Amino acid sequence: MIPLVKPYMPPREELMLALEEILYSGYIATGQAVYEFEDQFKDYIDNPNMISLHSGTDALHIAYILAGIKPGDEVISTPMTAEPTNTTIAMIGAKVVWGDVDPHNGLLDPNSVRSLITEKTRAIVLVHYAGMVCDMGEFYKISKEYNIPIIEDCAHALGSKYNGKMTGNYSDYTIYSLQAIKHMTTVDGGFLALKNGEQLERAKCLRWFGLSKDKSRLENDITEVGYKYAMNNVNATIGLCQMKHVRETIGKYIANGKYYDEALKGIPGVEMVRYNKNTEPSYWLYTMKVERRDDFCRMMESNGILASQLHHRSDTHSIFKESHRELPQMEEWYKSFVHIPCGWWVDDETRQKIGDTIRNGW
Repeated sequence: MIPLVKPYMPPREELMLALEEILYSGYIATGQAVYEFEDQFKDYIDNPNMISLHSGTDALHIAYILAGIKPGDEVISTPMTAEPTNTTIAMIGAKVVWGDVDPHNGLLDPNSVRSLITEKTRAIVLVHYAGMVCDMGEFYKISKEYNIPIIEDCAHALGSKYNGKMTGNYSDYTIYSLQAIKHMTTVDGGFLALKNGEQLERAKCLRWFGLSKDKSRLENDITEVGYKYAMNNVNATIGLCQMKHVRETIGKYIANGKYYDEALKGIPGVEMVRYNKNTEPSYWLYTMKVERRDDFCRMMESNGILASQLHHRSDTHSIFKESHRELPQMEEWYKSFVHIPCGWWVDDETRQKIGDTIRNGW
């Protein structure tokens, strides 16, 4: 079966040698390996104002704190995402306000978001679902008009671009996930990028119990509750090995995605998604809409190819029952979207097989 997701790992001889060295170094907590990994990741994104974390969920939590979100506040978000985007809002005690999505790509609709802003709105969370980038031009207009910060969830979107630059360079806060099945994995891990460095030191304290790593514990004074969210040297060592291959690995996702963009055009029963202006997706999952989705998925599986929706819409969970509202465009999108394999493991022969299988119908 050709899988929908699959973790990339560097060559065994490279990775195991590096892991053995760090595991027996006598220092496996946060240390030099973490700082070196941070520096290389910053260079890749081209943003110096970043910190590593134990997970993308941790990055979301800190972003929400830095954005000033408190119990009773409202945060406009999307149901088209993995659960942590929104459960972390609930963890703070804020209310999720569901924005509707663009039925042509499943991304948050700026017109819907604009209509939902109230005096309680404290942030807008944009999820670049499956590696597709939201309509950033319109959202930045909204952010500026209402003075509301944007938090970008790039868990699916490492390597994606807006206006020719990596996502993570424009918004107040951007998070990345390095969880097991993402474009790049450190087994678990995450990053938080800030538009400017004014809150960087506070973010660093929040990830380590409220303590500053620039002082000894004997000299520290905790002024704000922090958390155990720091990355360790073992995860960072995997990250350092991954950085040697990340451009090539993500390049394969993008090359496969662009191939499908052309190869699947004009097939009866297939509707191509619409990418937003001035954006470049990184195709963590290849996404399209199909007629009779259940039949399509069964046909693909019978040909040894996994196809599915992968994610359950977040607004259906009981924890969010007080946030319920009708989302007609989400309903339209959700009934027909599907993902097919697109990652580094899909070689030229495999992607042609996938395209030919779809073209043969279901």
